[in-house]
Amino acid sequence: MSGLVANKVAVVTGAGSGIGRASALAFVREGAKVVLGDVDDAGGAETVKLVEQAGGEAVFAHCDISKEADVEALVAKGVEAFGRIDCAHNNAGAPGEGFSIVNDTVENFDFNYAVNLKGAWLSMKHVARQMIAQGDGGAIVTTASYAGLVGIRNSGAYVAAKHGVVGLTKTGAIELASKNIRVNAVCPGPIGTSLLLTAIGDNDAARTHMENLAPMRRFGEPNEIANAAVWLCSDQSSYMTGVSLPVDGGMAAT
Repeated sequence: MSGLVANKVAVVTGAGSGIGRASALAFVREGAKVVLGDVDDAGGAETVKLVEQAGGEAVFAHCDISKEADVEALVAKGVEAFGRIDCAHNNAGAPGEGFSIVNDTVENFDFNYAVNLKGAWLSMKHVARQMIAQGDGGAIVTTASYAGLVGIRNSGAYVAAKHGVVGLTKTGAIELASKNIRVNAVCPGPIGTSLLLTAIGDNDAARTHMENLAPMRRFGEPNEIANAAVWLCSDQSSYMTGVSLPVDGGMAAT
């Protein structure tokens, strides 16, 4: 352990699996205590178990990030358990369904807005409020997406929401800089989470196609996103704010 976030308290949403679970464990490896939220209670409990097995400390709360009361309760539980919040990886999100612009549904667009954009805002809002109350700054990282930097066919609602996250990141960085709170985002390409791999199943052609979208010709690993998020929350990135960092195998460069 190099102690990038030693003695810090970090909030991680979407912590029940995938990138969120990897992020929780990465924060712990680097010395932080973690406050975990997810709609998947069983997955959250398993992440807490893994954190404790790694010698870390964690608390978990059921958290639907589209509901303000849930986000407030998650932050409050972290403060009750550990006394403060120093950093956050606002990671929770969901892709919804893939439709063309002309065939999309109001329900799908509203879902993407509620979870991927409003949820990111609510998470940023309540973490930042706690940091402001503490008076000594902090760092917030939101999971945007490669889709927040480019257009993607048949993903208009998701792309719009993730572009909104990038804009929210820039605005949050400007507004909170005077409070010594840094606000950044990570923009993953295709990541080999269990969700994605299950969706692909035995379709080798689909897997090869998706892997070949990135110049590095492979899926990213959840740890690769988690490590970037922890680094952005650490003093190693102390002069970075308002950045949406691609962690995408080179996709944004094409």
